[in-house]
Amino acid sequence: MTLELIAIGVGVVVLLWLALTYNSFVTLRNRIDNAWSQIDVQLKKRYALIPNLVETVKGYARYEKSVFENVTKARSAMMTAGNVADKAKADNMLTGALKSLFAVAENYPNLKANENFKQLQEELSGIESKIAYARQFFNDSVLEYNTKTQTVPSSIIAGMLGFHKKDYFQAEGNERAPVKVSFDKM
Repeated sequence: MTLELIAIGVGVVVLLWLALTYNSFVTLRNRIDNAWSQIDVQLKKRYALIPNLVETVKGYARYEKSVFENVTKARSAMMTAGNVADKAKADNMLTGALKSLFAVAENYPNLKANENFKQLQEELSGIESKIAYARQFFNDSVLEYNTKTQTVPSSIIAGMLGFHKKDYFQAEGNERAPVKVSFDKM
């Protein structure tokens, strides 16, 4: 009788541990999905702001055609990107294009003094800060999830139940390098 009670007690403890481990994986996965949604919201805000910014700068910088083309290409790539890796690559491309756009603005003092441009620049700066925070939260959530999927004993449950390593949102190779801008006036 005592041996049976011990076996039942051990079984209950194992089942509780399995349930708690499964629930923690689901919680972490949902946190990652939420963090990605927060990044996506900010990326969409930035996406919507860019045409206004480009049009404002275009009025002053008519000879900087390649910069505007790069911003437009990067913006299109952002909207067609499907997964985290593609979005990260497109985001990095867009960030570089925007840096070039602001470098162009430096050459036009009247543009820098334009209130509409200042407002758009401040709005974009705020969005960029939110994107940076959302990326950090996303990557922190991925770190916690990946650690749990790769450490014993929870890695056993992760493997059995199909919880796999997630990708970080990160810059790649040349996106980490400083942006070099050179303009040939037409």
